[in-house]
Amino acid sequence: MTADRPISELLATRRTVRSLEFFPPKDEAGVEALRQTALALKRIAPDFVSVTYGAGGSTRERTAQVSRLLRTELGCTVMPHLTCVGHSREELNGVADQLHADGYRNIMTLRGDPPKGSTEFKAAADGLRYASELVTLLKARHADFCLGVAGYPEKHPEAASPDTDLDSLKRKVDAGAAFVTTQLFFDNTVYYRFVKKCRTRGITVPIVPGIMPVLSLKQIKRFTEMCGATLPEKLIKRLEAAGDAPEIVESVGNEWAVTQIRDLLAHGAPGYHLYIMNRAKSALALAAGLAA
Repeated sequence: MTADRPISELLATRRTVRSLEFFPPKDEAGVEALRQTALALKRIAPDFVSVTYGAGGSTRERTAQVSRLLRTELGCTVMPHLTCVGHSREELNGVADQLHADGYRNIMTLRGDPPKGSTEFKAAADGLRYASELVTLLKARHADFCLGVAGYPEKHPEAASPDTDLDSLKRKVDAGAAFVTTQLFFDNTVYYRFVKKCRTRGITVPIVPGIMPVLSLKQIKRFTEMCGATLPEKLIKRLEAAGDAPEIVESVGNEWAVTQIRDLLAHGAPGYHLYIMNRAKSALALAAGLAA
């Protein structure tokens, strides 16, 4: 199997690197819907796509299925996610070996969220507790893996303080991470401040902003509560004014995202990563807005 090009090489070209994130559907009907979404999004020509990870059982297998579909059928460079959740070190090494044998060279390396119904992360037996440990394990297993890690511009919800959160990010980068992708945010000053603090701490790898076009006010409030992000009052008012009209809500969300991305690129961001929620319409509208 031909090995993928490391994303670090794309970022080193200094051109705008664009990527999309997919999540694995729950059933075969969802997989077919995702295939059609991905086909529609090929016209955007993303530099790579990522696929989120469900630990254990059919969810994990669906991640592998979607990654294969995007890579072999649609010719995308795919960055599968991998988390520590529910895995021993031996199991993680096995997953890493399979990914490497299949030609994947880029992995989004995450601790992962606590299982549904649990509020506290607990490492599996002989497992890992921190993403930095997973970075170390993967680089030791296959040195040519290019590893991305997550950064939280407004602090990870579980971190004691912004400083301790930056310490955690520094450990991930020092362990071998090649770039950082941020959690979603809606105020660019938050990203600029975060990047400045990272550079002061000696975190020199590219920091890619993660952008989520708003599809509904209820949904985005739930997401921001989960990840510790804030919604600007100006955006909330615009979404509230749109009421229950989904097309107007999406238009407001896309306009906000387009404005964010243009400003980010004008200020030197290395590219952008779109959390598209498997929705083609919104991503295509955003791409059209950026091309205008």
